[in-house]
Amino acid sequence: MEELVVNIVTPYGEIFSGEVKSITLPGAEGEFGVLKGHSDMLSLLKTGVVEIERLNNQRDLVAINWGYAKINSIQVDILADGAVAINGSDESEISNSISNAKKLLEDATSDKVAISNVVSRIETTAKGKL
Repeated sequence: MEELVVNIVTPYGEIFSGEVKSITLPGAEGEFGVLKGHSDMLSLLKTGVVEIERLNNQRDLVAINWGYAKINSIQVDILADGAVAINGSDESEISNSISNAKKLLEDATSDKVAISNVVSRIETTAKGKL
């Protein structure tokens, strides 16, 4: 199995840490994916969603307001100014996570179209988890 170690950290603590198949990031120049063996790079991240595909094919979402990603062939380290993991075992927990993510995004940007796109993506993926 091709594993990539991913760590997402904010000034307030760790949001995610683990081995994954792949990760998709909201880069400043556009969205991009990372698999094990990726070239080394440093990227500015914009307001958006980090999509994580775990080894068991489960997908996790983390909304971020902005940050940086340090990428090498076996690891992705993300330092985000603010982040909200979209998770929960029932509809009310997921709804609360989505509400927190929406507030984070609204505080980060005034671009209503970008916020709507991100929230729509989060809601669509979260509904698939239930």
